Amino acid sequence: MTAQTVLIIEDDPNTANLVRLYLEREAFRVLTAGDGNSGLALARQHAPDLVILDLMLPHLDGWEVCRRLRQHSDVPVIMLTARAEEIDRVAGLTLGADDYVVKPFSPRELVARVKAVLRRAPLMGPPRTPSLLIHGDVRLDLEKRSLSVSGRRVSLTPHEYALLEALMSSPGRTYTRDELLERLYRRGEAVVVDRVVDVHMGKLRQKIEKDPANPRLILTVRGIGYRFTDDTFPAAGSAP
Repeated sequence: MTAQTVLIIEDDPNTANLVRLYLEREAFRVLTAGDGNSGLALARQHAPDLVILDLMLPHLDGWEVCRRLRQHSDVPVIMLTARAEEIDRVAGLTLGADDYVVKPFSPRELVARVKAVLRRAPLMGPPRTPSLLIHGDVRLDLEKRSLSVSGRRVSLTPHEYALLEALMSSPGRTYTRDELLERLYRRGEAVVVDRVVDVHMGKLRQKIEKDPANPRLILTVRGIGYRFTDDTFPAAGSAP
């Protein structure tokens, strides 16, 4: 049986290491991040079974991390914080948290809560299919099949849309050219070469990259194919 993965987003290394120790004793696989941006990147890359989320984080606080997680994932979230006021608990649960643990806390109780939330998770139904894929200023609406970049509507061909949806759905994953070709053509439908993928990627870069000659979003993996970046960039107009 594959170990379940818990992502801890906590800027205090002592707290993170303590929680990691207790979870690993119970055979969980544990990932840690010290700030909100790194936590979101790990969540996208590894799709954890549960997230333990501190609220007072540098760069991007836990409220915003939870909000962004809920845009594309139903992963269970346990908020771990020193904020004990009722209004904070209500706000956290309203944002989509599944439980709320106040510091100081018992590590054994936290592990018990993790197990309880994971037991409940299958009863909540299958994971929701994301309807909106967002990376910085790039927003791909899967329901409307539309793309906007920096608030500007961008037209895509059906092939460009299929490729961008595949890449943005799994940031950090490398797709081979053959895998991407399968997104464009049914088996036996046409005889094509992998150069077709390169042509479409070049056109996509022209539409979504600020500098297509030096792409930061659609990255080439030399000799293999392409991947969509899993790095986090500030939105246009935000502070660096």
